Amino acid sequence: MPSARRPVARRLGEYFAVDSDWQRPLEPIARQDVWVGVTATVVSLVSIELSRGMGYFEHVGTPRWLEWLIVALACGLLVIRRRFPLAAGAGAALHLFVVGVTVPTLMGHASMQVVYFVAFYSAVAYARDRRTMAVVMGLVVTLMFGWLAWQFAVGNAVAQLQRELGDTRPQGPLSPVASSVVLTLLINAVYFGGAAVMGQVAWRGARQREALAEQAATIAEQSADLQRRAVVDERLRIARELHDVVAHHVAVIGIQAAAGRKMLDRDTAATRGALTEIERSSRDAVTQMRDLLGTLRSAAEETPSGEGNRSPQPGPDSLPDLVAVHATPTLATTYDVVANPPDAVDRLPGPVALTLVRTAQEALANVSRHSTATRVAVVLRVEETAEGGYAEVEVIDDGRPRAGTSGSGLGQLGIRERAASQRGVVEIGPRVAGGYRVRVRLPLPAPCRAPRGASRGPARAGGETVAADASRGVSAGRSPGSSEGPA
Repeated sequence: MPSARRPVARRLGEYFAVDSDWQRPLEPIARQDVWVGVTATVVSLVSIELSRGMGYFEHVGTPRWLEWLIVALACGLLVIRRRFPLAAGAGAALHLFVVGVTVPTLMGHASMQVVYFVAFYSAVAYARDRRTMAVVMGLVVTLMFGWLAWQFAVGNAVAQLQRELGDTRPQGPLSPVASSVVLTLLINAVYFGGAAVMGQVAWRGARQREALAEQAATIAEQSADLQRRAVVDERLRIARELHDVVAHHVAVIGIQAAAGRKMLDRDTAATRGALTEIERSSRDAVTQMRDLLGTLRSAAEETPSGEGNRSPQPGPDSLPDLVAVHATPTLATTYDVVANPPDAVDRLPGPVALTLVRTAQEALANVSRHSTATRVAVVLRVEETAEGGYAEVEVIDDGRPRAGTSGSGLGQLGIRERAASQRGVVEIGPRVAGGYRVRVRLPLPAPCRAPRGASRGPARAGGETVAADASRGVSAGRSPGSSEGPA
C-alpha cells in the first residue's frame, strides 16, 4: 500500500507544481477587488432575503443582523483573495465550519457556497509558495471531510436524514440514507476538487503568460542586438572595401611616383610611363569608389531576392594585372595558379573569389609600402574534392619591415575578418627562411563542384583559361613584399 500511495502523491505534487521555483506576483488590493466584495455582499443579501420570503429560513432563530454580518464577513474575504490568497482560503474554511455548526441553513445557501468556492479557487490560483498552498488546502479538505465523517458517524446527521426521508426502504442499489451519504460526499469532492483544479489551471496559465512575455522580451532584445550587429557588420564591410580600394591604388601611385622621380632626369620614357600609371591608378580608384557607393545606394532598390544594380566585384581574372601593376625596377612580382581540375578557378563562389583577391591586393600594397623586399610571389591554389575542397592565396616576399613605415593594422585586420566570414584560416607572419608570408585558405562548399562530364567553367577572354596562366605564370618586376607592415 505505501508503494501504491507514493506514486499518487508524486503525481499530485507534479500537477500542483509543489517544486516549482516560479512565484506568481502578488496583486495589490485594487478597486476592482473592493467592487467584487461589495457586489458579492449585495447579491448574497438579496438572494438570502428572497429565500427568506420563500420560507427557507423559517426554522432559523438567528437574528437577521447577525446573518447579514456573517454574509459580509464571508464576502470580505474576496477583497483580499489576490493579495493574501492563503489567508482568504483558510478564513473561508474556518468561516464555513463555524457557520456550518451554528447556522447550517445559512452556510448551505447557494450564495455562500459560491463565495466559499471563489475563496478556495483563489487560494490555489494566487498562492506564491506551492508547497505552503498544498499544505493549507490539504488541511482544509481534510477538515471538511473529517467534519462530514464526524457528523455521519457520531452526530445526528443520519437520524435527521431518516426523519426527512421517512420511508427507508431501498428504491435503488442503496438505501435512501446510504444514497444520501454517498451523494453528499460526491458533491463535496466535486466542489473542493473543482476549486483546486480550476485554481491550478489559472496558476499555470499565469506562469505560461509570464514565460511567453519573457520569451517575447528576449526575442525583441535579440532582434535589436542582431540589427545592431548587422549595422556594425555592414559598416565593417564598407570600411574593408574602402580600405582595400584606396590603399591599393594609393600604394601604386606612391610606387610609380617614386619611380618617376628617380627616372625624371635619366629616362623620359620611363617617367612618362610612371605618370601614365599614376593617372590610370587614380582614375581606377575613383571609379571603384563610385562603384562601391553606387552599390550601397542601390541596396534600397534591391528586389526581395536580393538582386540589385551591383557592379561586378573583382575576381581571380584580375589577379594577373593586380600583380603586374606592383612591379617596379626594384621589385619583381610573379603570379602562378595551381588548380585541380584546371578550370576549378572559374567555379569559385563570388564571396570566396573576392576575399582571395582582396587578400592579395592588401598583401601587395603592404609589400610596396612597408617592406624592403625585391621579390614577391603570389600563388592561387584551388583544390576541388568530393567534400568541397579549398581555395587559397599565398603571398611570399623576401624582405624585412622597412623602418618608419608601420601602419594602422587595419589592413591585416580586414584580411582576418574577411577570412572569418568565410570560415577560413589565416597565416600572417615572418618566415623561418626569411621574408614574410600572407596565406588565406577558405573552404569550398561541396555543391561548388560540377558533375563530371558537365560543362566546365567559362573560359577567359581570348580563350585563355586559368590553367594557361598557371602554365606560364605572370612575371613583372618585384616580389609581394612583406605584409609585415600592417596597413
